[in-house]
Amino acid sequence: MSNTHRSLQQLLNHVLDVVMPQDCYLCGARSDGQPVCPECHAGLPFHRAASCPVCALPTTEGEVCGHCLRTPPAFDATRVAFDYVFPLDVLVQALKYRHKLALAGYFADALGLPREVDLIVPMPLHPMRLSERGFNQAVEIARPLAGATGLPMALAGLARVRNTPAQASLGRAERAANMRGAFECSLRLDGKAVVVVDDVMTTGASLDEVARCLKACGAVRVENLVVARTPAPL
Repeated sequence: MSNTHRSLQQLLNHVLDVVMPQDCYLCGARSDGQPVCPECHAGLPFHRAASCPVCALPTTEGEVCGHCLRTPPAFDATRVAFDYVFPLDVLVQALKYRHKLALAGYFADALGLPREVDLIVPMPLHPMRLSERGFNQAVEIARPLAGATGLPMALAGLARVRNTPAQASLGRAERAANMRGAFECSLRLDGKAVVVVDDVMTTGASLDEVARCLKACGAVRVENLVVARTPAPL
């Protein structure tokens, strides 16, 4: 499929999502223009458990976890809406790979608004992956957050400069090594608090490297706002 044809198909999908009543992406029931019906929404795996305020993995009473105490990441906090398990994974994949862009607004609503920040930064895609997919799902999730708050959103200045292997096939240490030098930042962030928007957080290696770049450019605080967190390894 050519890039032009792909872009036209994505535009058509977006228009249909907006102007036509749609069925729930999970059960197929009429959902009154929403991507998920109320029954399926209520059954989603919301991230309710007490968790580390830094990395969002479960802890007994919401204290900072041992890993973040031993090896603090470059980011300062993480806020997530869901656990990345069925059927939430179906919705994330529908956005990323089936171009169901109405889900971006649904995810933004679930995340809530950024608090006490100066700038919204979507997790960037490498240009090759952006060309293949046709859009950056993190940008689409961040866009309504920026619109609702009036905060600026950086669509340039933070770039993914290495097209790294997929993180899913790597262990924690390999993921961290895989992301070193993957991003470059030219933003002027002296004294600013920044929120980084992404769809899924696994080990946090990508978000850690992004926060490192942002702080090297002067950011004083970096918080992650992420749709879903993968469960802690057993």
